Amino acid sequence: MHELHDAPLAPLTTFRLGGPATRLATATTEAELIAAVRAADAEGTPLLLVGGGSNLVIADEGFDGTAVHIATTGFELDGTDLEVAAGETWTDAVAQTVEKGLAGIECLAGIPGSAGATPIQNVGAYGQEVSSTITEVIAYDRRAGETVTVPSAECAFSYRHSRFKADPDRFVVLRVRFRLEDADGLSAPVRYGETARALGVDVGDRVPLARARETVLKLRAGKGMVLDPDDHDTWSAGSFFTNPVLVDEEFAAFHARVVDRLGDDVSFPAFPTGEGRTKLSAAWLIDKAGFSKGYGPASGRVSISTKHTLALTNRGGARTADLLALAREVAAGVEDAFGVRLVNEPMTVGCSLWD
Repeated sequence: MHELHDAPLAPLTTFRLGGPATRLATATTEAELIAAVRAADAEGTPLLLVGGGSNLVIADEGFDGTAVHIATTGFELDGTDLEVAAGETWTDAVAQTVEKGLAGIECLAGIPGSAGATPIQNVGAYGQEVSSTITEVIAYDRRAGETVTVPSAECAFSYRHSRFKADPDRFVVLRVRFRLEDADGLSAPVRYGETARALGVDVGDRVPLARARETVLKLRAGKGMVLDPDDHDTWSAGSFFTNPVLVDEEFAAFHARVVDRLGDDVSFPAFPTGEGRTKLSAAWLIDKAGFSKGYGPASGRVSISTKHTLALTNRGGARTADLLALAREVAAGVEDAFGVRLVNEPMTVGCSLWD
């Protein structure tokens, strides 16, 4: 296992932001990963796990503890059952399943980060979530000091949330198991309107797997959501804010604010998500609160993406403090306009969106 001291963390994140870690260990095997975690726990040292770095906002001061870069490998197929090591690049894993003719995660193509992060966030996009195909998560339980198998039913999956996210200091994801579908080279039924329109089909239709994946990649690239080192719109964490979910009373108050601000003839995206709960579009809220694509401070170091209002970006030479200042301005503007508080999707380390 390779170790460095006072090691920069910014290059390990898609934001390219953040200070150094006191110690950085790179684990290329499951045994090395468990050993690094056990060593930090035995020493009582703060621990930061870094996969693809696509969901991290690290403070400019860095991380005073041990950071472990998860670089494990492994991709095994047994019929329609897939097991992927936590350190595998997620978008590569999706590409391999499509190549093998297996459906279920093809619309999650292009999402940056590692496979081990997918159950933590219950990663989802374009009508698919990993919770619908995950059967088990193999994890190291730091509390019990042993490797455990967590069935999907015990993962407490919900919108961008899971048991692993709720208790981040307990579990270290080692491998993820999925059950996919052999649909004779066709995708799972298309569930998202934007995807269906781009494909020229109806919601519920199936299309060739490769076509579904390629269409999603084009949609994501058009929004700056596919990593490109030459495109600063991709120097981000993708969607910075989650789509807020309101209970009925909150939704009624929000609706009244919309009418007061924009008039009673304005429609807005709203999606029922369980009894008495409605999900709103964070991108719509940001735009209607007055923050357009490309909005940013005069310094030019950070801005909202020029392609998508939901992504905050590092334009080069930024600091984490610059990013958080922009995030707070946007979130405060949305709350002032609509009474809805946005929540950051990426994990913050040594800093926070709200003081």
